[in-house]
Order: sequence, then structure tokens, then C-alpha cells
Amino acid sequence: MKDGFIKVAACTPEIKVADVDFNKQSIIKMIDECKAKGVKLAVFPELCITGYTCQDLFFQGLLLDEALRAAVDIAKHTKGSDMLTAVGLPLKARGKIYNCAAVMQNGELLSFVPKTYLPNYNEFYEARHFAPYRGGSVQIDLSPYYNNDGKIHPVSMRQEVFSLDCWTDDDFENCEKTPDELIIGFELCEDLWVADPVSNYLAKSGANIICNLSASDEVIGKDDYRRSLVSNQSARLVAGYIYASAGDGESTQDMVFSGHNIIAENGTILAESRLFENGMTISEIDVSRLAFERRKMSTYPESKNDYDAPAENYKPHFLDVLPVYSFCMNRTKTQLTRRFSRTPFIPSDDRERNKRCDLILNMQSHGLMKRLTHTWSKTLVIGISGGLDSTLALLVSIMALDKLGRPHSDIVAVTMPCFGTTKRTRGNAEILCEALGVTFKEVNITKSVLQHFEDIGHDVNDHSVVFENGQARERTKVLMNIANQVGGLVVGTGDLSELALGWATYNGDHMSMYGVNASVPKTLVRHIVRYYADTCTSDRLRDVLYDILDTPVSPELLPTDESGNTITQKTEDLVGPYELHDFFLYYAIRWGFKPKKVYRIARYAFEGAYDDETILKWLRTFYRRFFSQQFKRSCLPDGAKIGSVTLSPRGDWRMPSDASAAIWQKELDEIGK
Repeated sequence: MKDGFIKVAACTPEIKVADVDFNKQSIIKMIDECKAKGVKLAVFPELCITGYTCQDLFFQGLLLDEALRAAVDIAKHTKGSDMLTAVGLPLKARGKIYNCAAVMQNGELLSFVPKTYLPNYNEFYEARHFAPYRGGSVQIDLSPYYNNDGKIHPVSMRQEVFSLDCWTDDDFENCEKTPDELIIGFELCEDLWVADPVSNYLAKSGANIICNLSASDEVIGKDDYRRSLVSNQSARLVAGYIYASAGDGESTQDMVFSGHNIIAENGTILAESRLFENGMTISEIDVSRLAFERRKMSTYPESKNDYDAPAENYKPHFLDVLPVYSFCMNRTKTQLTRRFSRTPFIPSDDRERNKRCDLILNMQSHGLMKRLTHTWSKTLVIGISGGLDSTLALLVSIMALDKLGRPHSDIVAVTMPCFGTTKRTRGNAEILCEALGVTFKEVNITKSVLQHFEDIGHDVNDHSVVFENGQARERTKVLMNIANQVGGLVVGTGDLSELALGWATYNGDHMSMYGVNASVPKTLVRHIVRYYADTCTSDRLRDVLYDILDTPVSPELLPTDESGNTITQKTEDLVGPYELHDFFLYYAIRWGFKPKKVYRIARYAFEGAYDDETILKWLRTFYRRFFSQQFKRSCLPDGAKIGSVTLSPRGDWRMPSDASAAIWQKELDEIGK
């Protein structure tokens, strides 16, 4: 559970229908395999101790007795292990038979969780054998199954949630209370497939991991539906979801079972088994990430507990307020196997990535189109440098005018060469504008900047921040004044990554009348431009876009070499690789991860690409710049929200400009000690 990760497993053992002893040994073998792999929560299929397809054999008292005896034996086998395990079995109670999950840990059966909704349609006839759970608690005396050792062994049959109450050492002593938010709920198969799933109530009672013991048969297309169902329910509940289904070994008299196991987290499938292959599906669910998202969502209900009193005249549902079973677990560092993309803003699948790029272009252009029509602007004015950001802004502007049926000449693209402008970027800017048919204008700002340096008494050979920012502010002044001349609106080109790092000149490229790239991270900008290049019909436009993509990212504010061809200032040499900063931005801001956790998963994701020292160096830079540069974000121009991370002071991110980074830097200082 270090950093909120808990290793979980959905298990489908080999079974034989009604052969309880064989099934018990098969389950025990798989439990041992889970323990060896560091699993802390293992979920087995519905009725796996007997087999789901026993049919009228469930009425046989011998089968029921042996199933319960096997459950006790399996529980005994877990002695000394903190792994929470759930195994399915039929259970006699209240003069009926219930389809239950036996929850066990450290040699003890903790609880029997009964199934609420029973299917009685198509090939399923559970209501013939089992009674549905309708609330309340029943004590099951297990003393006979402990060889009448003189002790009482009562276990409740009821629906409840299981809350991690404390950390322990290896011998389950010296309990240490913990603030970690791990609450687990169990439902069985049909409990998920109904209109009002049991997991809804489990989540309302605080459960952030839902376990489903299932026996879902396989028919054409059902795997897609099942996958969608689990994914969507985990998203709706902002929860982890473990779905363990029956597989090979069940009777094939009328059905086949594929052992389709799924582990999901807040709408994302973390791991999934192949159909018709019994075994274990393992991944790690991030409980702290789920807790963060629930706290952030104002519409997510507070967790209910036994002390909540129902409103007057309100008749609660029997699952509205569930009791809590507290359990303990050893504190260990979870070994990660789940995938963390190096580019979390970019889909790995080509088709999905292209779809997202197209959607973003449409969102950006629609936002700009609305601002253009609302202000009755005659033109759009853009500073075009031959770099990626200004190229994307220009392409978005083209799309906005196309949607309005206006000519491309209504865009005034201004290139403003100065000391650091190379022939390559200057040439690409002009070719790009010609290929798109926009109005191209060049304003060389060298004389203006030199005059300004003379006016304020700055030595032109002093290439400090004054030298750089003087050029950036001059360019913004030129754009604003040209916009006044042509009745235009200045389109901003700065991206989300630059805003996060404060890599923008205040009242320079920081300012515009509408910032179309304001919520697009730098790593994604590149893919959007490449998508546009790949899908355009003009060879000339495609070629210049490819060359722009191959050009190093640079503000071009320091002088070039004598040839005028070499870029002497590369952004990533100064502030660090954007792929790292975008990774930090996603996990530190979108998910609120602590610096140590961001560092841990960055090391895991970028293994082989960056060493630990490099990652830590740029992570320190990220936090330092993010906190110190908030004042620039506090007065950002308008710009459409594109993704799940935005730094607009009017939207998702509201931070005081004078906030201290001390506690974040302190945690960074502790790394490696």
C-alpha cells in the first residue's frame, strides 16, 4: 500500500463440478501463487468451491456441508498472511441456501457476503436454488468445522464493507492506525448487471474497491459488453473494480465459461485475461488516486455509516447504510506492474490518437470562431515564428475561418525576425503562410529593440533576461498595434506546458486576446501538427509542416552563429525535457500525487530513458517554477478548455500567486536519504 497502490488479483482456478476437495486444493494452490506475487486482495469466482453449474445438486446437504468445510480449510491455510481473499460458495442460512462470498484473512473466515439479485432467465435459474439477500445479519456457527475445539466460531452472513483499520508487522501485532483510505466491497455477478447495482450502495458506504465474484457465461459479443459494464461502473463510482469469472472446468451442458477476468480503475482497464485461459490477472489499483478524485468531485456523496440517521419519514433501502468490518494489513512496498504511459496526454493507439487530434482541432477552432464573431473582428493576427506552437495556432485559425466561410486572407500572419531568428525558421514561416493563403507580413524588430536598449541603458552584449524579454515584449506590442490597424484579434500561441513552467515573458508572449493553445500540452502539440500534416492534401504544406516538426523547440532570443542557420538556444536544454514536465504536470496537478509518488512512477515509466538523478533534477525544477510562476497564470487571457488539465484561473485551477512550495520541496529533499 505504499503510495496508495494495492496489488490485486482476479483468479480463475481449474475446477471440477461438485468435486469440492479438488476445487479446494486448486484454490489453495492459486492463493499461494498470489501470496508469492505480493497480492494483497485476491478474488475468486462465484460458487467456485462447488462449481457454479451444480444445478439441483445444490439441494444436497452433503455438498453444502463439504463446501463450508472447504471454506474453513481454505481460510485456515491463509494463516500468517494479510492477503484478503474472497471465495464463492453456497451457504445454508435461515432455512434457505444463499450464494455467498466467503471473505477470509490470516487463518480466519471474516464474513459471508450474500448475493442480492438472482437471475432466473435464459440459461440462468439461480432463483430455483438460492434465496436473495434482503438485509439483516445471520450468525453462522462454524464450531463443528473446527473439530469442536471448545471455541465458538461465529461468522456473520450480511452485506458490509471492509475497511483497512491499521498497519501491522508480520505477526499481526503492534497495530498502527493508518489514515489510508482503503475500503472494499463485494458483490456477486448479477448484482452488477441490474438497474440499481449493489456496488452503488457499497460506494455510498465508502468502498473504493469493488470485488465481483462472477460466473458469466460466454456468448458472441458478451465479452465487449462485460468489459464496457465493468469499465463504466468503475468510472461512475470512481472506484477500482475486480471482476473474477468462472472458467474452464464448469459444466458445458448448456453453457461455456471463458474465465474473463477484468481489473479496472475509474473507467480504465488496467488488466484483462484472455478468454478461455484459466489463471490469475494481476495489477495495482491506486487507492489514493481514487480518494483524491472523490474529494475533488462536489457531486460525490459523503460516505454513509452506522451513525447516519435517516431523514424523518424516509424509509431507507435495506442497503442504504452498511456496517463496517475493520481489518489490518502489513505495510509493504507494492511492486508495480501496471503501465504508466510516458505521455499521459497522448493515446498510444494510432486510431484513438488521430481521433483525439481531430477533436482538439475542432474544439480549438470552435472556441476561436465564437470569439471572432462575438467581437466582430475583421481579422485574426498571429505572430508566426516557424515553430510548433505558432504553427498550430495558425492551423486552428484556418479551420475557424473555414467554418465561417471566410477567406484565409483574413488572417494576418506576422513574422518578426531579430537577433536569434534562423534562416530555417524564417523560411518555414513564409512557406507555411504562402501554402495556407494567409496575409503574410514581416516586421524586423532589430532596430526597435536596439533603440529600446539604448533608451533604458542596456548593453546589447549583455544577453541576460532583459535582452531576451525585450524582444518578446516588442513582438507583442507589434502584434497588438497591427491588430488595431486591421480591426483584428491577436491569437495567442503559448501552450499548457509553457504556462505550467512559467516559460513565457510576462506581457510578452504571455498576452493575447484569445489563447487557442492554452490547455494543450507541448507533447500533444507535436502530434496534432503531425496529424494535420498527415491528413492534408497539399504536398507543399505537408513538407513544410514536417520540417517544422523536425526543428528544435526554441524561443530564438539569443544570437545565431555567423551562418544564421544554427539555433543556439534550445528550450529543453534550459528547462528540461517536455515529456518529463508533461508527465509531472499530469500526475502532480491532475491527480494531486505527492512529489515522492510522482518521482517513483516517473522512474518506473522512464526506466532506460533517464537516470534517477536527471528525473529528480527536473522534478525539482518543475515544482520550483510551478509555484513561483503562478502570477503569470493568474491573469491569463481566455482560452477554451481542451483536456482534463487546465491552468486557467477561471476554471479548474485556482491557486494563490504567493503560495509557498516549502512542504513540496521538503519532500523532494527527503528523496534518496
